[in-house]
Amino acid sequence: MSGSISPLAPKTYAEMPPVRGVRMATAAAGIKYKNRTDVLMMVFDRPATVAGVFTRSKCPSAPVDFCRANLPGGVARAVVVNSGNANAFTGRKGRESTKMTAQAAAKAIGCAESEVFLASTGVIGEPLDATKFSGVLDGLATSGTEDFWFEAAKAIMTTDTYPKVATRTADLGGVTVTINGIAKGAGMIAPDMATMLSFVVTDAAIPAPVLQSLLSAGVGPTFNSVTVDSDTSTSDTLMLFATGAAEGQAPVTADDATLDGFRAALNDLLHDLALQVVRDGEGARKMVAVTVEGAENDNAAKRIALSIANSPLVKTAVAGEDANWGRVVMAVGKSGEMADRDRLAIWFGDVRVAVDGERDPTYSEAAATAVMKQEDIAVRVEIGLGNGKATVWTCDLTKEYVEINGDYRS
Repeated sequence: MSGSISPLAPKTYAEMPPVRGVRMATAAAGIKYKNRTDVLMMVFDRPATVAGVFTRSKCPSAPVDFCRANLPGGVARAVVVNSGNANAFTGRKGRESTKMTAQAAAKAIGCAESEVFLASTGVIGEPLDATKFSGVLDGLATSGTEDFWFEAAKAIMTTDTYPKVATRTADLGGVTVTINGIAKGAGMIAPDMATMLSFVVTDAAIPAPVLQSLLSAGVGPTFNSVTVDSDTSTSDTLMLFATGAAEGQAPVTADDATLDGFRAALNDLLHDLALQVVRDGEGARKMVAVTVEGAENDNAAKRIALSIANSPLVKTAVAGEDANWGRVVMAVGKSGEMADRDRLAIWFGDVRVAVDGERDPTYSEAAATAVMKQEDIAVRVEIGLGNGKATVWTCDLTKEYVEINGDYRS
C-alpha cells in the first residue's frame, strides 16, 4: 500500500451494512507486507449460490484455475483471499498451494473443497507458502462477523492507496435486498474481465445460472470499460454470491421482470467499484472519461475509445495538462477501426478543439488548457460514420507510476 492516498480517492466511504448469510474475518500472515492484514476469509454458514468472471489471460494464476473448476457446482461455503503474492506462474507448487489452502478452509468450516473459492493478488512468479495462512483459517472460520466489509477491503489491497467498497439496495418481488461489494486494483488494470479482484455478496435468493447471466452482462460497461495501463492481470477475478438469507423473497427465474431493479442496482454497484479502481490508478492525478460516438458500431466505438485511453502519449499529455488533441487523432487512426480523418471532431470537456479534420476555427488554447487542469477530464470524439457509441474510463500516466512499478518486487 502506498504511503499517500490518491488525490482522486473518495472523500467519504460508503457505510457498509451487514449482509445476512455471510461472515468475514482477516488476519496478518506476513506473506509480503508487515504490520497489516493480508488474508481474508468469507464464510457462508448456509450454502450460497455463486457466479464468476475471470481473466482472459493465457497465463492465469493457480487460484483462477481452481475457481473455474469449482464454478459449475454453483455452490459456495467459503472464500479465501490473500494479498502480497499472486500465486501465478508458480507451476506445480502453485497448484499444491491452492489445494492445501482449499483443504484447510474446507476442514475449518466443514464443507467440500468444491465449495471453496480462492483468489490471490500480488507478485507474479514467487512461490506462495500456503502454510503461512492455512494455519490461521481455523480461527478465521469461527471469528468472522457480518459487519466487517471495510476491514475485508483493506486486507486484499496491494499497491492500492485506499480500500474500495460499495453498497446498494434493491426491491426484489416486494422484498428489500442488500448488495455489498469490495474490490482491489491500482495497476495491471485493463478490460479483460475482471480487471482485478472483486467480491460482491447479496442476501437475495437467486439461482446460480441467473446470477451468472446477471454478472456476465454487468461487466461489459463497468469493469470491462476501465483501463489504467492496458495490462491484463493473470489473477483477475470477480465473484458474485447470493446467500438467500433475505426473508420472504420468492425464487426468481432468468427472465423474471422482478429482477429489473436488482439488475440496475448490481450494475450501478459494479460501475461504482470499477471507477474507484481507476481513481486509484498507480500514481494517478487525473481521471479521464473517453467517449467515442458515431463509430460503425458499439464494438468499434469501444475499440477506438480503448486505443485513446491506453495510449501512453495521450495519458502523459493529460498528466502534463497539455491539450494535445493531435495525440487523440493518432490514437483514433491506429485503432484498426473505420475512421474518416476529414469527419473527425474532438472535444476536451465542453471545448471543441477540432472539427472536420482540422483544428477548430474558434480554438482557444486558454479554454482547452483550463479543462486539462481539472481532476476529472472528459474527452469526446465524433467519428461521423455511424451510430456506435462507447465510454471508457482511464487515468493519467505519471512519473509515480514508473517509480511504483520500477521496484515493485523489492
